[in-house]
Parts: sequence; C-alpha cells; structure tokens
Amino acid sequence: MNRMLPAKLALLAAVLLPFAALAKTSDRNQPMNIDAATSDCNLIDENGRCRFSGNVVITQGTLEIHANTADLFRAGGEADRVVLTGSPATMKQQMDDGSPMNAKADNIEYKVREDTIILTGNYSIESPRGSNAGQRLIYNTRTGNMQSGGDGTRVRTVIQPKTPAPAAPAPAKPEKK
Repeated sequence: MNRMLPAKLALLAAVLLPFAALAKTSDRNQPMNIDAATSDCNLIDENGRCRFSGNVVITQGTLEIHANTADLFRAGGEADRVVLTGSPATMKQQMDDGSPMNAKADNIEYKVREDTIILTGNYSIESPRGSNAGQRLIYNTRTGNMQSGGDGTRVRTVIQPKTPAPAAPAPAKPEKK
C-alpha cells in the first residue's frame, strides 16, 4: 500500500472542503468520496498536481460535484487551488435551512488563499431564494461577497419574494349576552 495515500487524501479533503462553504455546514464532517476513470497525482513535490479525469464525481454529505476533470494544485506544500472543468461542471448541495442550491459552469475554480470561487463560462446558480447567471462570477466564501459581469456580457439575477407569513387569525368577537 502506498504510505503517502493518507496524506494525499487529507490534502484532497482540505482543498475541496471550502466548496462546502456554499452550503450545509455539517457536510464538512462527512467523508469525501472521489470517483473518476483515472487519476494522476504528484503530491510528493511541494508544487504538485493531482488530476482526476473521466466522469469525475465528488460527494461529501449533501455536496455532489460532477466534472470532466478535477485538478488539485499545491504551492509551497500548501493547498493552492482546485479547477473543475466540464460541459458543464455541476455542483448541488443542501443549504443549512434544508433548501437546495444548484450551480453549473464550464469552469469552477477555487482559490484557497483568497477564499474565492470563480465560475466562468455559462454559469448559473439557482436556489429557492433566487438565481444568478452570466459568464463570470467571483464568490468570496469568507465574506459572502459576490461579483459578476464587468466583462461586456449581461448578468441576470432573479430574487424571489420572501414567502409571506401566514395570515394571523382574526380576533374572536365577544359573545353577545
């Protein structure tokens, strides 16, 4: 058995975990499963890369990612970034409140040190709260700040109305004596 395997798996988990920042907190404590047709990993080198390709499926709790390829990069021995590519690459996960979140893009890049996720190429994000679609979106997982557009293309955002609270029952009329 490869003695480096536990270290490799720990690095993969550390790099992919921040994708969970988009949704369900408890997913971070679940095992991560990565299935692919092939893998090619060099994690001994401090600037190594690990590539999974061929119908890549990553699951962790309610998080489910599908991509053609998943590239995991290290710089200076630390997790640096993850790049998912697909036609499109997709992510779905349950939010802490139980509602679903679905995202897709031709490319999804997570920059670890910057705490940012960048969706490029026909991206869309949908949840019961609303949707956002365009060609480029930058999401900061630490601050929650989201920037899209600015590249000459249009951005479309739909914000769903807040579900109205049920009407309070009318006060009871006093009985006549």
